[in-house]
Amino acid sequence: MSESTTLTPGAQAPLDQARIDKDALRRKYREERDKRLRPDGNEQYLRLAGQLAHYLDDPYTPVAPRKPLTDHVTFTFIGGGFAGLMTGARLVEAGVSDVRIIEKGGDFGGTWYWNRYPGAQCDTASLIYMPLLEETGYMPTEKYAHAPEILAHCQRIGRHYGLYDNALFHTEVRDLEWDEDRCIWIVRTNRGDTFTTQFLGMGTGPLHVPKLPGIPGITSFEGHSFHTSRWDYAYTGGDPSGALLDKLADKRVAIIGTGATAVQCVPHLARACKALYVFQRTPSSVDVRANAPIDPEWFAGIASPGWQQRWLENFTENQAGGTAAEDLVQDGWTDLSRRIRSRIMQLPADQRTVPNMLAAYEDSDFEKMEEIRARVDAIVTDRDTAQKLKAWYRQLCKRPCFHDAYLQAFNSPNTHLIDTDGKGVERITPTGVVVAGVEYPVDCIIYASGFEVGTDYTRRTGFDMTGRDGRKLSEYWANGMRTLHGIHVHGFPNAFIVQPTQGANLISNVPHNLTEAGRTIAAVVRHARDAGARAVEVTEQAEADWIALLLTGMGRMIGSPDCTPGYYNNEGQDPGPKARLNVGYPAGATAYFRYIDAWRNAGEFAGLEFR
Repeated sequence: MSESTTLTPGAQAPLDQARIDKDALRRKYREERDKRLRPDGNEQYLRLAGQLAHYLDDPYTPVAPRKPLTDHVTFTFIGGGFAGLMTGARLVEAGVSDVRIIEKGGDFGGTWYWNRYPGAQCDTASLIYMPLLEETGYMPTEKYAHAPEILAHCQRIGRHYGLYDNALFHTEVRDLEWDEDRCIWIVRTNRGDTFTTQFLGMGTGPLHVPKLPGIPGITSFEGHSFHTSRWDYAYTGGDPSGALLDKLADKRVAIIGTGATAVQCVPHLARACKALYVFQRTPSSVDVRANAPIDPEWFAGIASPGWQQRWLENFTENQAGGTAAEDLVQDGWTDLSRRIRSRIMQLPADQRTVPNMLAAYEDSDFEKMEEIRARVDAIVTDRDTAQKLKAWYRQLCKRPCFHDAYLQAFNSPNTHLIDTDGKGVERITPTGVVVAGVEYPVDCIIYASGFEVGTDYTRRTGFDMTGRDGRKLSEYWANGMRTLHGIHVHGFPNAFIVQPTQGANLISNVPHNLTEAGRTIAAVVRHARDAGARAVEVTEQAEADWIALLLTGMGRMIGSPDCTPGYYNNEGQDPGPKARLNVGYPAGATAYFRYIDAWRNAGEFAGLEFR
């Protein structure tokens, strides 16, 4: 990447607003949403248990036998993805050497351990997405790194900070219990472990429990099948680095799902299969990616001390409505924000009201999505296929996608788009996939159906927390999540949560949230140890005040009910009153990061009680 290669996706000339029929677009968006609404919401997906449990098997690393542990450590973290790695790294820097990370996969990486499908790569620029680059002295090879490089970087972090020493892989927590008398947590796992820890962190994330579509007959298929997060290279040939999937040359392959995963792996399937059938319920918006190698000479020029933090802050300020004078990252995320900000700034100061700003947001989104739809026409040669690949919703109704080979794949004669007009696959037979009464015989079905997001957290994690006085976290959060800073929960001393909600809530670059949470936790633990405190807990009043502050904001700006169904908006179903608390700092992500930095550096840790 250099000045000549930091291209902005979608950087064509903006469309003339006068040519956009806004009322017609609103009607079209509603029509496409309504045909996809289902009363079963998240219940349409199947939990991987019983006959489907084999979809969870780890095809990458054999399970190593070990004896159960009954020892004590200072800090235990559940989850070996970015959240655990960043928190563990900051704790080590703060002098906490005995950090134990528990991970159900066979190595560090989290979602990047599981997602090894061909073409997998980050959708946010590597220089801000991959954490601890400066600390580990690593330069990514591309603007958007591929999965093997990201997984290797996770392993690099683990080695750099000595996090492998105490790590427990292929291990799942089954129970967490607070012992008030001893001020410790008791941890029990599926491997027979029962050990204690003074402090406890959780970073289980939303993208680790695969789900399957609830299609009738799914267990009757007699061919081969797998989920993209458990890619079967023994069957397909090839490897995660992009080698040709040579064993598919004589195979008819179905892929069900056209979200971010399919957008990345379809081009690899298209150049390998005898026939590829892409079953689509809802098309993704696919903007330009413009990936390019990072030029080492250019990188040396920007990598002065503190460079990654500057890039993180610059991206957040550009993407989240700030006033940065330059855009270092220049990607599809900041493109829409620049348009919105420009249109708002054109309004006279006395007209910058909430309704007018929302109108500016809508106008910018209409413009952007018309460009994305025009891109489909410019690339896909078959007019009918092109029309079916167009996304009719706002860009942030679903996870935006960026790719330079997905749309092109549909120009290959062996690649067939089977659009279901929002209905989804009708059924699966022993020999194929049925849509609108037509059966498509296939040898293999690949499920690109994503992960559980809207289900209860206890279902996704497989455990509940028992805090002070025997209270379960699921009970405490029965009416919605309650925290201070999205990290501390009253009644659950010495426990920390690492995730975006009720903090910055920055969805476009989740690792930035995790980076700041890790710093915060390390600072709190260091202060507790220096002060000789056995326990630290947010006060009831501080937690209540934080919740009250959060509720003064505008609420969520993505995944509104008028969006087409997806995990951003609870599959189009009313998420209930709990969802009103799934928000971030009212002044925005940039303001939150400044706030939490000042809160840490003040050294008073306002709202926490040490004892």
